[in-house]
Amino acid sequence: DNIPPAPRGMPQIEVPFDIDANGIVQVSAKDKATGKEQQIRIQPSGGLNEADIQRMVREAQEHAEDDKMRRDMAETRNRGDQAVHEIEKNLKEHGDKVPAGDKSAIESALVDLKDALKNDDVELIKRRTEAAFQASMKLGEAIYRAQSASSGEAGAGPDGGKPADENVVDADYEEVDENKKKGGTR
Repeated sequence: DNIPPAPRGMPQIEVPFDIDANGIVQVSAKDKATGKEQQIRIQPSGGLNEADIQRMVREAQEHAEDDKMRRDMAETRNRGDQAVHEIEKNLKEHGDKVPAGDKSAIESALVDLKDALKNDDVELIKRRTEAAFQASMKLGEAIYRAQSASSGEAGAGPDGGKPADENVVDADYEEVDENKKKGGTR
């Protein structure tokens, strides 16, 4: 609710949930960009008996490591997907500003990352994501150079490249109380 529309890959929403010993589920969703957060509490309509609760807690503890690995895999895969989307978008928009050798290195790193995303090897995906970002740094440098060249051709100073005015004079000032000046009293 009230999450603004955004292009793919831009919204980052964190959705943690917790199931307590009574079977009550607490779910919250937080948009990282806006900080908006919503929560919901889900209570079972029929109560769980003590044996069911203990079984669920035991199963949760047994699967905690597996859950952690799945979460790591999901987060790693999401970072990889975001990297592919972001780099492809920048390459499409600014690929003409990069030398052909750098462009082919970026494209090769993207192919490697896409191949890694087809597998479940977390470490491979992490390495390939980092390699794709490293390769795309040349693209970022080219974009930065192009922007600074178009906006700062006249000069790099804060005055936008305007010639300095040679008639600038520093001056001190003094506040004068009008009542004292006229000889009046308060």
